[in-house]
Amino acid sequence: MIKTNINIGIQTGLDARPTAMLVQLASQYESAIHVISKESKYNAKSIMGMMTLGLKAGEEITVIADGTDEEAAIENIEKYLMQGK
Repeated sequence: MIKTNINIGIQTGLDARPTAMLVQLASQYESAIHVISKESKYNAKSIMGMMTLGLKAGEEITVIADGTDEEAAIENIEKYLMQGK
């Protein structure tokens, strides 16, 4: 299991399109991937769960990946979320 803190660098935050792209990215991996924000934990592969978070630019989240491809998952999700920084 890998756990990392990430600040959202996407200028619009995670509105509909960036959230959908994050879910698509997370779904490419076999690992279980979760996002924690303000004590709420959601499956990063669930569009409904991720939309519930309403993450804004600059917010810090924790991403957890657990599985065979967890390192690649964390690395690529971090790259995606930090765009614009």
